Amino acid sequence: MPVPPGGGLTRWGWDPDRDAEFAPYAAQGLVPGRVIRVDRGRCDLVTGDGVVHADTAYVTPHDPLRVICTGDWAAVDAAGDPRFVRTLLRRRTAFVRSASSKRSEGQILAANVDHAVVAVSLAAELDLGRVERLLALGWESGAQPVIALTKADLVPDPAVLAHLVQDVEAAAPGVPVVAVSAEAGTGVDVLSALVGGGTSALLGSSGAGKSTLVNALSGTRAMQVQAVRDVDGKGRHTTTTRNLIPLPGGGVVIDTPGLRGVGLWDAEAGVGQVFAEIEGLAEACRFQDCAHTAEPGCAVLAAVDDGTLSFRRLESYRKLQRENRYIVAKTDAGARCPARRISCPVPP
Repeated sequence: MPVPPGGGLTRWGWDPDRDAEFAPYAAQGLVPGRVIRVDRGRCDLVTGDGVVHADTAYVTPHDPLRVICTGDWAAVDAAGDPRFVRTLLRRRTAFVRSASSKRSEGQILAANVDHAVVAVSLAAELDLGRVERLLALGWESGAQPVIALTKADLVPDPAVLAHLVQDVEAAAPGVPVVAVSAEAGTGVDVLSALVGGGTSALLGSSGAGKSTLVNALSGTRAMQVQAVRDVDGKGRHTTTTRNLIPLPGGGVVIDTPGLRGVGLWDAEAGVGQVFAEIEGLAEACRFQDCAHTAEPGCAVLAAVDDGTLSFRRLESYRKLQRENRYIVAKTDAGARCPARRISCPVPP
């Protein structure tokens, strides 16, 4: 019985659907590989024969949403010298944020991710607005978000810790929230059970403990870590590239650099998912185009008045909606094709 092209890549996320998708490339003598790191025109990929280094000249288009990134599946010409990535397979999910520049561009962070692990440090005051922003990014990608409240050992009072978890749960309806201490080992098994078997990507600020969490999940010292600054509790950019790391119980995790800015990129569906209770209330508004500001018969404002909905949540919803409308208006609709659905032809 012939071995499928990706037979040795199951633990890295390969599945029967990828076998079928890859068949035309296998017929050309190419082999599948998953990108574990990208660096200046070259990348490292894991293939059935181990890790290979390959040139990305064939997959470096001008569109920033179509460039190769960590988590991509690729067809590789592994027999040549140098080796080349010839094409990328279809992306099932993709994390895209607004680029840090002032131009109307998106930046792709990771591809083919099943779980978006939003890392929030308990060493600093909770910023629920930032949590909601990261969740919008996670939901819009197509992945399932999970929130990891890291450094839980710095909150020794169980009642205070429970209160913090409840605050985050209120800002993240339908999202699992786990208090984790990588140093003490608490909560790591719970988080591992939630994300095991698939591909997870860690998102969060510098100093949120993402690299320490990766080491705890993988049972290794795969990622270098540094202490946060005592003066403000912020961290240094320990991780400067995106790395794909295997987990002992199955699955892989992507550690991403700390995100100073988390600009939305055409994330209407993601914002709606984060604020599902507000969008549900809006269905009962008197007017279909209700802006939830001063309109008569507004069910959302009524919920704020009776305490069912917090004013902070409504303000955060308005802010992210305004930001998303702004970036959509600035960007040509034709350039906003979903990054997760790209499929580049193999060059002749």
